Amino acid sequence: MKRVAAFLLLIVVVLAAAGIWVYQGVDRPYKGYADSELFVEIPAGAGTASIGKRLTDAGVVRDRTSFRLALWITGDGRHLQAGEYRFDQPLSARQVVEKIARGEVFVRPITFPEGLSIKQMGALYESKGFGSAESFIKASRNVALISGLDPEARDLEGYLFPDTYALPRKATADQLIARMVAAFEKAFTPEIREQAAARGLGVRQFVTLASIVEKETGRAEERPLVAAVYSNRLKIGMGLQCDPTVIYALDRIGRYNGNLTRADLQFDSPYNTYRYAGLPPGPIASPGRASLMAAAAPADVPYLYFVSRNDGSHAFAATLDEHNRNVQQYQIRYFRELRQRQ
Repeated sequence: MKRVAAFLLLIVVVLAAAGIWVYQGVDRPYKGYADSELFVEIPAGAGTASIGKRLTDAGVVRDRTSFRLALWITGDGRHLQAGEYRFDQPLSARQVVEKIARGEVFVRPITFPEGLSIKQMGALYESKGFGSAESFIKASRNVALISGLDPEARDLEGYLFPDTYALPRKATADQLIARMVAAFEKAFTPEIREQAAARGLGVRQFVTLASIVEKETGRAEERPLVAAVYSNRLKIGMGLQCDPTVIYALDRIGRYNGNLTRADLQFDSPYNTYRYAGLPPGPIASPGRASLMAAAAPADVPYLYFVSRNDGSHAFAATLDEHNRNVQQYQIRYFRELRQRQ
């Protein structure tokens, strides 16, 4: 009996030692790098031995044996995903394996709001530390990305879809631009294309109209109404007289300072819709999904005019007399009373 008891005790000791070894090698947090954070790139197609060596050499896991044991325990050996991973705190070998198996690749988000031009997007791209505005603008000249839809495009104005993009640290402007064009093509659904074609609008004309709608109002409920105003004007050959197109023309040559004057309305540019009838030569900004839908299906209303109410909304009118009354109320009288209060 004593020998059996001794043997059983030995088994318990061995199992306990094995448990401690497993814990130390697999479940004890470890940080063998000195910096506050560390990035490790896992190449596509890398095997588990190669990945283990990278992580061990970087000081993310204690040793390759711990890594192999963690793979065996988790069963994640075939699920490890390529990409760049960020480590900023002690992790156990098991946690490291699970992190890579989940594909928690390090990315940084950048959000492009609706209605930005390429120039404005480039400035935002640079301000967020992703690269230079120049590199973004240069990448936006790759018209081959959109040639299937718009063979006349000289740049990608209007075709860079506004959205939030999660970018790896080493993502290039070219890669981002390609993703933005792909997102536009996805938003430009077959249904929208059919609606645009049914209204006699080519892709470039349609996106140009959508970009104008985007710039004229930030209110979702007004977009179909704004689209209707400009569509109605186009039908009867009436000038669009759209301020954002003039601003775009001025900003292209660095002449816009935030204020639009009467003299600016005479600026000679094909984008100046006060001087030239019809749509301008191309989009003036990147329209979002709602503006694309509004341009495809304008409201069934007779409006030809609208004016700001100075609260983000607009007053719409079908006749010039009605429009003049709105201008009197929301512009002339409003600003006169505002000056008096000051």
